[in-house]
Amino acid sequence: MNRAIELEHLTKTFAIRKTAPGLLGAMRGLFSAEVEEVNAVSDLCLSIGRGERVAFVGPNGAGKSTTIKMLSGILHPTSGRANVAGFVPWQQRRELAYRIGTVFGQRSQLWYHLPAQDTLDLLAHVYECHGDDYDRRRADLVEAFEIGSFLAKPVRQLSLGQRMRCEIVASLLHAPEIVFLDEPTIGLDVDAKATIRDVVRHHSENEGRTVLLTSHDTGDMERVCDRVVVIHHGRLLLDEPIAALRSNFIRRKLITLQTAEPAVELSLPGVRVISQRPHRTELEVSTDLTPVEAVVGAVLERSRLRDLTIADPPMDEVVQAIYRQADDRPARTGTD
Repeated sequence: MNRAIELEHLTKTFAIRKTAPGLLGAMRGLFSAEVEEVNAVSDLCLSIGRGERVAFVGPNGAGKSTTIKMLSGILHPTSGRANVAGFVPWQQRRELAYRIGTVFGQRSQLWYHLPAQDTLDLLAHVYECHGDDYDRRRADLVEAFEIGSFLAKPVRQLSLGQRMRCEIVASLLHAPEIVFLDEPTIGLDVDAKATIRDVVRHHSENEGRTVLLTSHDTGDMERVCDRVVVIHHGRLLLDEPIAALRSNFIRRKLITLQTAEPAVELSLPGVRVISQRPHRTELEVSTDLTPVEAVVGAVLERSRLRDLTIADPPMDEVVQAIYRQADDRPARTGTD
C-alpha cells in the first residue's frame, strides 16, 4: 500500500522557563535562565496508507495537536523524520499546502466579518482552483454539507455548527489528498456532528482521501474512522483497527431480555442485574467468567424469550480503559 504519512522517531521538545508560584515568582522568572525541557512528542513512529481514516486520540496534553502541527509544517520537530504526501512538511511547507487540508476546531480560517463564500473565493485564488472541475467540486461540497442557504451571511452571524461545516468545505475546496481534522465537532449539537461525520467519511471513501482525525468524541472515531492510534505522554501506546479495540479491551456485554414471564432469575458467575421491571431485564455479563451463549441458554431454560439485545459498553468506556492501562504497559516506539 502506498503511504500517505510516514513518521520515524518524531520528537518535539519544548523549553519552558521555570517560575516560582505567585506574582513575585513570575517576575523573577523573567530574568531567570533556568529552563525545563518538556517532551510533547517522543520517538513517535507511525505509518498511514493512502485512503485510510485514522482516529488519533489521547488524553489532553498527549501530543496530538503538536503532532498535527508538525505534519502540516507549522512546527519543526526536535528530531526524527516525517514524510507527508511525498514532502518533508517543515522544509516544503508551500508545496505541501496544495496536497493537504486542515481544520482546527478552535481556530477559524474564515474571515469573521465577511460571508463564507468570500473566503471560499479567496481560497480558490490562493490554491489556483479554476475551471469546470473546480465549479463542480464546489457545488458538490456546498450541497453535501448543506451550506448553500447561509453562504452569503457574514461568518459572525453563523451558528457554530454552520461555521464548522463551512470550515470543512474550505479545507476540501482544493481537493487535498490528506485532511487533518483537529477536534472538528467540538461544541456541536447531535445533528451537526452527524452531518460532518457522515459527509467526511463519504468523501474519503469516494475520493480515496486520507483522514487523520483527533477528537475526544468517540462518536467521531466510530462513525468516521476504521483505525485508531492512541498516544499517551507523547508516545505511541496502541495502534489497532477499531473493530479489534472492543474485543481486546472489553470483557463484558450488556444483555437486554424481553420475556413472557414478569421476571427471570439467574445465578451465574459474572452475571449482574442492572435493572429489572415487569417482562424486561437488563444484565451485565463478564465474559471472562460466563460466555454470552451460556447466559442465553440459561434464560431459555427458565423463560419464554420474546426479544433479546446484546450490546457492547459505550466506546467511551473502552477509551477510558485504555488510558487506565497506559501506565501499566510499556509504550510502543514502532509500528511492528
